[in-house]
Amino acid sequence: MESLAQLEVLCERLYNSQDSAERTHAENTLKCFSTNIDYISQCQYILDNALTPYALMLASSSLLKQVTDHSLSLQLRLDIRNYLINYLANRGPELQPFVIGSLVQLLCRLTKFGWFDDDRFRDVAKESINFLNQVYPGLKQLKLLMGTSSVLEATSDHYAIGLKILNQLVSEMNQPNPGLPSSHHRRVACSFRDQCLFQIFQISLTSLHQLKSDAISRLQELALSLSLKCLSFDFVGTSIDESSEEFGTVQIPSSWKTVLEDHATLQIFFDYYALTKPPISKEEVEVAIELIDRYEKLVEKGDVLKRNLFAFCKISREHCHENTCLTVYGHDSRYGIPKSLECLVRLASVRRSLFTNDAARSKFLDHLMSGTKEILRTGQGLVDHDNYHEFCRLLGRFRINYQLSELVTMEGYGDWIRLVAEFTSRSLLSWQWASSSVYYLLGLWSRLVSSVPYLKGDAPSLLDEFVPKITEGFITSRLDSAQAGLPDDISEHPLDNVDLLQDQLDCFPQLCRFQYENSSLFIINIMEPILQIYVERAQLRTGDNSELSVVEAKLSWIVHIIASILKVKQSVGCSAESQEVIDAELSARVLRLVNVADSGLHSQRYGELSKQRLDRAILTFFQNFRKSYVGDQAMHSSKQLYARLSELIGLNDHLLLLDFFVRKIATNLKCYTESEEVIDQTLSLFLELASGYMTGKLLLKLDTVKFIIAHHTREHFPFLEVYRCSRSRTTFYYTIGWLIFLEDSAVLFKSSMDPLLQVLSLSLSLSHTHTHTHTRRGEKKKTTNLLGHIYVVFITLESTPEAMFRTDSVKYALIGLMRDLRGIAMATNSRRTYALLFDWIYPAHMPILLRGISHWADTPEVTTPLLKFMAEFVLNKAQRLTFDTSSPNGILLFREVSKLLVAFGTRILGLPNATDIYGFKYKGIWISLTVLTRALAGNYVNFGVFELYGDRALADALDIALKMTLSIPLADVLAYRKLTRAYFAFVEVLFNSHLVFVLSLDTHTFMHIVGSLESGLKGLDAGISSQIVVEVMVEVRWWEELLVALHWDEGSYDRIVLLVTECASAIDNLAAYYFNNVTMGEGPTSPAAVNLARHIAECPALLPEILKTLFEIVLFEDCSNQWSLSRPMLSLILINEQMFTDLKAQILASQPVDQHQRLAACFDKLMADILRSLDSKNRDKFTQNLTIFRHDFRVK
Repeated sequence: MESLAQLEVLCERLYNSQDSAERTHAENTLKCFSTNIDYISQCQYILDNALTPYALMLASSSLLKQVTDHSLSLQLRLDIRNYLINYLANRGPELQPFVIGSLVQLLCRLTKFGWFDDDRFRDVAKESINFLNQVYPGLKQLKLLMGTSSVLEATSDHYAIGLKILNQLVSEMNQPNPGLPSSHHRRVACSFRDQCLFQIFQISLTSLHQLKSDAISRLQELALSLSLKCLSFDFVGTSIDESSEEFGTVQIPSSWKTVLEDHATLQIFFDYYALTKPPISKEEVEVAIELIDRYEKLVEKGDVLKRNLFAFCKISREHCHENTCLTVYGHDSRYGIPKSLECLVRLASVRRSLFTNDAARSKFLDHLMSGTKEILRTGQGLVDHDNYHEFCRLLGRFRINYQLSELVTMEGYGDWIRLVAEFTSRSLLSWQWASSSVYYLLGLWSRLVSSVPYLKGDAPSLLDEFVPKITEGFITSRLDSAQAGLPDDISEHPLDNVDLLQDQLDCFPQLCRFQYENSSLFIINIMEPILQIYVERAQLRTGDNSELSVVEAKLSWIVHIIASILKVKQSVGCSAESQEVIDAELSARVLRLVNVADSGLHSQRYGELSKQRLDRAILTFFQNFRKSYVGDQAMHSSKQLYARLSELIGLNDHLLLLDFFVRKIATNLKCYTESEEVIDQTLSLFLELASGYMTGKLLLKLDTVKFIIAHHTREHFPFLEVYRCSRSRTTFYYTIGWLIFLEDSAVLFKSSMDPLLQVLSLSLSLSHTHTHTHTRRGEKKKTTNLLGHIYVVFITLESTPEAMFRTDSVKYALIGLMRDLRGIAMATNSRRTYALLFDWIYPAHMPILLRGISHWADTPEVTTPLLKFMAEFVLNKAQRLTFDTSSPNGILLFREVSKLLVAFGTRILGLPNATDIYGFKYKGIWISLTVLTRALAGNYVNFGVFELYGDRALADALDIALKMTLSIPLADVLAYRKLTRAYFAFVEVLFNSHLVFVLSLDTHTFMHIVGSLESGLKGLDAGISSQIVVEVMVEVRWWEELLVALHWDEGSYDRIVLLVTECASAIDNLAAYYFNNVTMGEGPTSPAAVNLARHIAECPALLPEILKTLFEIVLFEDCSNQWSLSRPMLSLILINEQMFTDLKAQILASQPVDQHQRLAACFDKLMADILRSLDSKNRDKFTQNLTIFRHDFRVK
């Protein structure tokens, strides 16, 4: 018992200590319980005998990790399961909630992992009924429903435990687990959905009905939570991102139809919402937590009871478990959102085809409208912000699932639409409180307005009455927010919240154009007096900054609104001609504002945030106007607009308007050095204009554009000298390069490159003379060595001492030059233009790159832009790297690539790891791999030449690249998206074109690379695992930082599919080589074939495991790249047919016995008419068979 007491002390330190050293010591000491399976019995002993909740928590969490990470025997898992059920039944009521939560999670994890191993694991849903208290009459229904007869005589605590088990079980089945392949997860989830989920949902509904008048609010909370989790289940395997508020149609199974059509189902959630008490505010929660923390410090160490109580509060808070001190029934304790309302949001999103007929669907809609109408009428619970926001989401679901034609036929439509209009108007007036909720309301009205042309019948929509009021209310509310003088904090100002601003304004154009003449007149009448004030202030020498800030904020909102209107060219009840005229009226006001904003007093305010917001709004207007009226397709269809603009401000054609835009662009680039946002948006507009074929040609006629091309230096555009704007230089020179290459003039290109040489020459001359002049900031810098000729630049470089090459002036010159050159390289899209750049850089300029990488390998600020330039320079897009047959340029370019990679690789591998290992080392490595991959796959080098003439350029490049990849743990390769992408793209090229090199490696390295390909095939698992992290981390609101660290974003799924395709291609090349040179031959003859046979012989399970993984992806995943996966599958099957036979037996054994005959027939059809050949015809036949096989196999 003495050792148990010591363990309890360590556990308390682990969970409670404020000393990090104490916590670390305790963690290291107790780690054995979660890593060594021999300690499982010790965990049971702790559960039976420990007195403190911390020790119980350790035992439970350790068992959870053991079950997740280790393959325990079936009998051991069944024993643990039975022990947990009895333990919770006997001791559950006396345990702390966080301990119960951990034990329940362990029970559900065991259930999921053993779902197909033994039928007893599937009984957990039935056995959880035993915990439900039989004092509630409704439990008789539950017993009949679940087919169980033994019910424990228990308290309300047992009832709560039963509901917690069901809650956690649904969550566990809905979430992929890091230790479980995604294919297995989907099989378990689908089986659970078909066998148990509907019954659990019925349990939740029955519990809600029976608990409706109960005073024990935590039971109601658990029952509501169970309903919500059932409705939020991933029914069709779409892996919904729970971090997002948006989700599509809820694909509830048809077997749920009768319950969903039952009037009582919707009503019970409306009833619970009506019972909702005002939730505790977030401020009150924070005060309560602070009081708990203060009280803990006052409690004496010996007072175990009090310490346990408040330690429970703390752990509950930290682990997001139910905390009775901070939870209100029917509410989520973190956000204050009633779960009843969340359930209604999901019920409002059920698929249309679920209902028996249109009458049943209309009845459901009528009930939904009646319930929301009652909430709108009484305002029940809407004083709370979270309730308010969720209710707006509920109203927003009407636009997703229901048409206007359906709504108007409802009996109470008139009252409902009036109440929604009044609610929307109040929301708009409460702009500061409900800004994030307005999006859903505007979306609803926008969808209703868009449906008006398709509305048939005599039933009035009443939109004519309400939409103009909402339109005017939105505009007025935005100006009121400007008048309120919001703080300049970018994180709080609505004009700086780009996503929210776009969400709101995207829905607005349809509302405004519904009655466009009236709406435009309202906007003009509001804008004119504000614009007049701004004109008057421009003529003053000094002005009140606060007053000007308010005026600029109002103008910013008006310009954003006009810009959003111009973005959408559609109207209801308005001709295209009259629409153009009104667009011209609004646009003329904005164009007048542009001239005023850069004149007089306003020309001195570029450093003010309000001025920057106004200019960003103007740029947004330019971008939207260009898309509608200046693009290549729009130039011949805007006569009415330009006629009216000519009358109002004298701009009568596209050329004059383009000149107006470009002069504003030039002004911004000259005057802004403090705002990266304005610079970036300005350059984005400039690039959009230049990228259009017709608009690009027109730009070259403008004097302002000619000036920019001829004078792209820091003297004329100071932002080029500001380091924080250095990323913008790439876009700037990309645009300039694009314009230059439109002329296809070598003279123009060469003359335009001189300013770049001047920049570098200046910087190098400064570094060369720094030791003599000691120039301080602010002093006039020497310019005597400013020469444009390239020869002078390299003379200066050669004369610069090695030690001086590490000065800051050289560093920043290299960074800027590399970004500039990358932009120009991006603009070369043809053989002719690329040749101009290549001849200018090679051979004279190449030594700069090698010298830069050699001196600055330990500085990612330099190496990243340098390597990215090289990655762009070697990319053969649009076949631009096509040299003459007699030209050695391709080979020479690859030799330079090899030198650069060897110089970088040898140095970076010799450096110790930094804290930010991705930024310091991994980023440079993945860019290097991208450089080599593009060079190897560019098809402009005959690599056989290098071996033929004894040139080690290829061998050295491959060798250093391999060393860099092997220096990174595979877990890190898979953790960082960009690194993952670069690694597998490189491996694919190796296996496609340089397989002999791969086969020449030692067996350990070969197995590591091929093993990584199997991990890549499971890339979908990695993607889902990242979503698990998101779903967990969103609970504590720091998931965004985690995603940034892991470099995962919204496009990750598409990239994962591409990753799987690359891995499949690499495996196919390897398997095809084995089939052609080992299987089909009399024996391996070439050294490479001998090496391959030796590698496979030393690891015979390698290829069967890969084939198994491929089948699991095809059969159990929603794979969108089936064609790519079919290629390696056929190659692997033909290598060894016994391997395929064994795998078939494994798959059949994992399926229900009654399905074996049908599934065996599916496998036979898969190989029907397939020959022992890998020709294209045979491959295509196998792909067709695989498609049929997958469909037939997945049929229930």
